[in-house]
Amino acid sequence: MAPRDRIITRMRSTQRDAGQRSVLGRAFALLTCFTAADSELSLAELSGRTGIPKATVHRLVGQLAQWGAVEQTPAGVRLGMRLFELGQLAPRHRDLRESALPHMEDLQQATAHTVHLAVLDGTEVVYLEKLLGRGGPPLPSRVGGRMPAYCTGVGKALLAFSPDAAAVEAATSDMVRLTPHTITIPAVLQRELADIRRSGLAFDREESTPGVVCVACPVLGRAHDVVAAVSISGWSNRLDTGRVASAVRTATLSISRQLGAVQSTLGPAATGAGASATASGVLR
Repeated sequence: MAPRDRIITRMRSTQRDAGQRSVLGRAFALLTCFTAADSELSLAELSGRTGIPKATVHRLVGQLAQWGAVEQTPAGVRLGMRLFELGQLAPRHRDLRESALPHMEDLQQATAHTVHLAVLDGTEVVYLEKLLGRGGPPLPSRVGGRMPAYCTGVGKALLAFSPDAAAVEAATSDMVRLTPHTITIPAVLQRELADIRRSGLAFDREESTPGVVCVACPVLGRAHDVVAAVSISGWSNRLDTGRVASAVRTATLSISRQLGAVQSTLGPAATGAGASATASGVLR
C-alpha cells in the first residue's frame, strides 16, 4: 500500500470502528478498505485491514458477491460492477462534473497543464474529474481517489470556505508530512486558510508531491456555498501559478454561474457561516 493510501486508511479508521458493530457497518468497512493500488485483496488482507475475523469476512464477502458488490477470484476479492453502476447514479456529483467539464477542458487546452475537479468529504478531497496536461508530472490523484485536504490546493480552497468548523479543525489537527514542504503546524495552515479567504486562491507549493505546484479556486453552488474546487497542477519549474491563477478564477466563476450562483460584492474574510458569503465576494 502506498504511503498516501496508508494515511487515508488511517484517517478512516475511526469511522470504521464506529460502524463495525452492525452487519452493514462491517460490510461497508470491507468495501472501503480497497485503495487505488488494490485490484484484488485476499481474505486475510481484508481481515487485517478491518479487524474483522476471517470467518466473518468470508461470510460477508459471499453475501456481497451475491449482490454484485464484489467479485470472488482465485486470488481473492475485487470490487464488483454493481458499485460502478451505483456510483454513476449519484446525481449531485454527476451534475457538478457535467457542468464543470467544458470549462475544465477550455482551461486545460489554454494552459496545457493538468486540471482537477474535487469535492470535500470530511478531512479528505475526492476527485470527480482529472484532465491530464501535456508532459505533466505523474500525480497520485485519480478520478474517484482521495487525498488529504490539508496538503492539496483543492483541499485548502475547500477548507478555507467550509462552514463546518469541526471538520476544518479535524483536517488541520493531524497533518502527516508527505514532502519536505508539507505544512504540519496547525497555526501556520490556519493563517494560510485566512489568506485564501481573502484572495479566493489556494496554492500547493510542493506540499503533496515533490516538484509539483498547484493553484486552486472554489466553485459556488446555487445557495452560494462552496461545492467544489478546480485546480491546475504542473512541474514547479514550468508552471507559474501566479500567471495562471486568473484563468483558474475565470473557469470557476463560469462554473459557479452555470450552477446558479449569483456573485456579490467583496466582503470581509469570514469563517463558519460567513465563509460562503466571503467566497461569493472573492469570486466576483
